[in-house]
Amino acid sequence: MPRPPLHNWNLKPEEAIALQHELAQHVVLEDHLAEVHHVAGVDMAINEEHNAARAAVVLMSYPELEIVERHVYEEPIRMPYVPGLLSFREAPCVIGAFEQLRQRPDIVMVDGQGIAHPRRIGIATHLGLWLEIPTIGCAKSLLTGKYDKEALGEEAGSWVPLIHRKETIGAVVRTRTKVNPMFISPGHLISLETSIRYVLACGKGYRLPEPTRQADKLSKDNAWTEPPDEPQGQQMSLWP
Repeated sequence: MPRPPLHNWNLKPEEAIALQHELAQHVVLEDHLAEVHHVAGVDMAINEEHNAARAAVVLMSYPELEIVERHVYEEPIRMPYVPGLLSFREAPCVIGAFEQLRQRPDIVMVDGQGIAHPRRIGIATHLGLWLEIPTIGCAKSLLTGKYDKEALGEEAGSWVPLIHRKETIGAVVRTRTKVNPMFISPGHLISLETSIRYVLACGKGYRLPEPTRQADKLSKDNAWTEPPDEPQGQQMSLWP
């Protein structure tokens, strides 16, 4: 039997913030990983003109990093952009893309924040709670926190802690030599150290880890359709 939904998405901003505080209490930042054979990458594109959201998910073999599945899913935007509430705008569409996967990923890398969020629940964390899969936030920009820029080396693999309110919420990781770093944070069911290790292991010489790089390409590859009145893409229950 499919799991019941974690919560309703149709919330006012103040209700969504209250829900974030509640959900953050259930986040697990310890490794709950079996042997890793498949890693998924997730990215989103928004077309404001068409009021449409598009999620792309790419499943790759690990450690070979060969593409196993690619899926795109579109639906109308459910919520305007509100700082700190990105997951309520984007996660429903991402979940629609995941429901097309035939193979369950062992880890999901998300273009966005994990716990490196003011309320410790960015989109990667929110998705991890919903999907019950280890997730990693792989953000291209800083949302919250501070780090020691002088201590961060120029070589790929260098990293320093990302600190907010005296708490380590992630790492600033140099994924490519002399290129701007990535902001990596655990989402759910994984530790920071393991998150960094898998992000670096999934690099192919680019700034982005290969799963999210491929998802980013896929989200932009196809021409936008007319604005969808209903979600576009076959959905199915995958995981009990």
